[in-house]
Amino acid sequence: MIIVRNLCKRYPSGSQVLNKMSFQVDEGDFIVIVGGSGSGKSTLLRCLSLDEKWDDGQYIYNGRDITSLNPLDKWRVKKEWAKVEEKPNLNPTLSPLKNVMTARLFQTLPWKTISKDNHMEAMDMLEQVGLLDKARMKTSQLSGGEQQRVGIARALVQGAKVLYADEPVTGLDPKSADRMLEDLRNLCRNKKATVIITLHKLELAERFAGRIWGIAGGKLAVDIPARKLTVSEKKQIFG
Repeated sequence: MIIVRNLCKRYPSGSQVLNKMSFQVDEGDFIVIVGGSGSGKSTLLRCLSLDEKWDDGQYIYNGRDITSLNPLDKWRVKKEWAKVEEKPNLNPTLSPLKNVMTARLFQTLPWKTISKDNHMEAMDMLEQVGLLDKARMKTSQLSGGEQQRVGIARALVQGAKVLYADEPVTGLDPKSADRMLEDLRNLCRNKKATVIITLHKLELAERFAGRIWGIAGGKLAVDIPARKLTVSEKKQIFG
């Protein structure tokens, strides 16, 4: 699904943040990126989501080389992707249902209106993330974790094939964090979506991920099926 060869990214100062990284991501993968502060994990995520320009390397998505895209082609590719921000961009005065339904506006032709089918689809997505009973509340009345789950529902209703999230559980209590990561894992299992996120808590990656990427010195130091890391692997990532 995604093949990256020799990804390089440099800061404006010229220092290297990502150094010839190569990997393959398959459909349904749940990948958690871990690493120390300044390791480049967030930069890697932004490069993969095309929110930052690469300095060098090849990017193949679904068999197509998308290394150098014009703005229109980039927009077309990114329609198949979604990002869940640390603080989702939701309208606090609208209900979760309406926040999810408005996501369809980006997937339909501008002269079309939201249909009953769109309404039911949005309700189905909210049910999948455990918020059906709060579908008509004001979004501002939801907890931070619940708002994150509305963000996931928005991604689902857009039909996202790839979902990126940078530290999606920051600021959440342990129970909400577990629920969020369980939602993402189920998205991979049930929808065959590909999910790539960053986390600063290694124990969460060990518990919930399908694969763990450990970033150190701008390189992919560890790429393993998720499990408890060995002392040696932790040293490779965190020093």
